[in-house]
Amino acid sequence: MRVLLLGKDGQLGWELLRALGPLGEVIALGRADLDLSYPQDIRRAVRAARPTVIVNAAAYTAVERAEAEEAAAFAVNAEAPGVLASEAAASGASLVHYSTDYVFDGAKSGPYIEQDAVNPLGAYGRSKRGGELAIEASGCAHLILRTSWVYAARGSNFLLTMLRLANSQPELRVVDDQLGTPNWSRLIAEVTAILLAATRGSLRECSGTYHLASSGGTSWHGFAQEIVTLGAAMHLCPLVPVIPIPTSQYRSATRRPANSMLLASKLAERFGLRLPDWREGVRLCMEDLIACRSASLDGH
Repeated sequence: MRVLLLGKDGQLGWELLRALGPLGEVIALGRADLDLSYPQDIRRAVRAARPTVIVNAAAYTAVERAEAEEAAAFAVNAEAPGVLASEAAASGASLVHYSTDYVFDGAKSGPYIEQDAVNPLGAYGRSKRGGELAIEASGCAHLILRTSWVYAARGSNFLLTMLRLANSQPELRVVDDQLGTPNWSRLIAEVTAILLAATRGSLRECSGTYHLASSGGTSWHGFAQEIVTLGAAMHLCPLVPVIPIPTSQYRSATRRPANSMLLASKLAERFGLRLPDWREGVRLCMEDLIACRSASLDGH
């Protein structure tokens, strides 16, 4: 298998680079290597790599800023995936692309399944939905993997932000009326590798959209509470109070879905994969964070 990985320096791309290695040759490109705002550069990169599988972990992820930079968000999240899909269709390659829970409006009372109607509330969600539609229209063999609330032991994300704030503030005030499913980037990467190994990189028979999400769900407040509780037990932060607040008290440039929990039942039915509870991912990620810090102190 010859894999072209885009977005290698992101929190998901970093994990994918390691998870995909055993499958074959991985050609990994980051933002410095390829600017997804330029379609011709994308085409050249794909043709030069001659991949059997393209894994696109690159994205415009600034949800707030997307409201003022909608054209930039669409260039990376909608137009670029369309170009990748077009190249995949022309060469017979398969495409793995990551989408988001923000394609939903949050009006549903329970977890979203793949067949639920989409209705993004903001520019970011609209741009990601645009990418989904472009891939579907291309006719290429593909997996669109919708995930949500991604965190990691590196990069910039909610888990690291909560730990940092817990070490510098007497209390945290976190929204408790937005529900979702936290997902560790390593879980997403490992599931991706399992899917590609199971299909040998040929995605034609299983093409479609799948929700890739841990089991269960919580609020941002519940997520923060779990981070602080575990963080204190692991000596990563003090056990500071986590105060629930309504969304109305949180200043935001964009509307966010009140409920964007994802149910990964289709993944279980098609591939037999049943993903662990979201809390397990938080614990494992924190253990990884401790290991990374220890290795750094040891000079490795």
